[in-house]
Amino acid sequence: MALSKQQISVVTMSTVAFTVCFAVWMMFAVIGIPIKKMLSLNETEFGLLIATPVLTGSLIRLPLGMWTDKFGGRIVFFLLMLSTVLPIYLISMATEFWHFLVAGLFVGMAGGSFSVGIAYCARWFPKRQQGFAMGIFGAGNSGAALTKFVAPAILVAFGWQMVPQVYAVAMLITALAFWMFTYSDPSHKVSTTVTVREQLRALKDPRVWRYCQYYSIVFGGYVALALWMTKYYVSEYGFDIKIAALLAAAFSLPGGVLRAFGGYLSDKFGAHTVTWWVLWVSLVALFFLSYPQTQFTILTVGGAKTFHIGLNPTVFTILLFVMGVAWAFGKASVFKYISDDYPHNIGVISGIVGLVGGLGGFILPIVFGALVDLTGIRSSAFMMLFGVVWVSLMWMYFSEVRPLYAVRERKRITQDSLE
Repeated sequence: MALSKQQISVVTMSTVAFTVCFAVWMMFAVIGIPIKKMLSLNETEFGLLIATPVLTGSLIRLPLGMWTDKFGGRIVFFLLMLSTVLPIYLISMATEFWHFLVAGLFVGMAGGSFSVGIAYCARWFPKRQQGFAMGIFGAGNSGAALTKFVAPAILVAFGWQMVPQVYAVAMLITALAFWMFTYSDPSHKVSTTVTVREQLRALKDPRVWRYCQYYSIVFGGYVALALWMTKYYVSEYGFDIKIAALLAAAFSLPGGVLRAFGGYLSDKFGAHTVTWWVLWVSLVALFFLSYPQTQFTILTVGGAKTFHIGLNPTVFTILLFVMGVAWAFGKASVFKYISDDYPHNIGVISGIVGLVGGLGGFILPIVFGALVDLTGIRSSAFMMLFGVVWVSLMWMYFSEVRPLYAVRERKRITQDSLE
């Protein structure tokens, strides 16, 4: 089935706009490093600095999803982008820690664009194509990689203050282009008789909270590591900021651009199958990433011998890349669950799931910093993520896998009795 001009234009411009919004949302992953040095921040304070924009970008997702259902995605997306232009620019004038935190809260609204765009795009496509359409839009997560290519070059050439100035101009131009090349369809809005209370009734559905848990890993973990990895490479392996950002993009880039393929796989094999394998691949990768650089000495007949065990930058980056690919598929499969189960309430449900996933992206970098301050082990971030993935796998097994096996067993017994 050929796509219409409107469908192509909507999904293309929405993806471009989301890419820019996500690049802005991840800006502190790069400029936070010189700011940390300038303000003499510890690891926990650095975690708070880079995570602050994620807080508002997460909290605002639910109301934005509700407004998208009520007023339409085009107008909500456009006004949201315009509202961030001035706060982005003001970051370049900040000099105190609290200045960055306050400005970061307003800039973080750009991250709320996801719950607007995902519902806006999905409604332009039939159900059998929604996973792919949402996957294409979700590829805007590659803005995390974009900022790792663009921001270090601007920073090295002109200083970190130039980065928010350039990003503010880019956001304004993108907002105007989005308005010019997108469309509205009144039939995509929910009935005006639907109340906020009725929209929020979904919070009582246990499936919604299960999807929130999955998304807190594949998206919240993605955001947290996208913010954390540049500094991790600098601290753990001694790379300069440009090389560190480039290597960190090995995780951010596939975690964004392959989301469309994850949507295709989810359409073909189902959300459950894709998510199940994503969690298993993540668990294995995190097991190896969690192992700290270790040096130990043993006494042999020939004297003491010292050995070193740890991941070198190459192996570390390969594992990070694999996990980025898996999480790209997982982000798409979670929203395939939503489009399958809640076709008439996508905006609200995506807002709830996006909010919880985004809060994971806010909390985790702060916890990462606190763990490093408390333990001195940089890989403790991966240890924590390993535990969270294990919890998700157990929840999925008892809530989805075992009931599925039970249904199959009943069918087999029934079939045997008939024979």
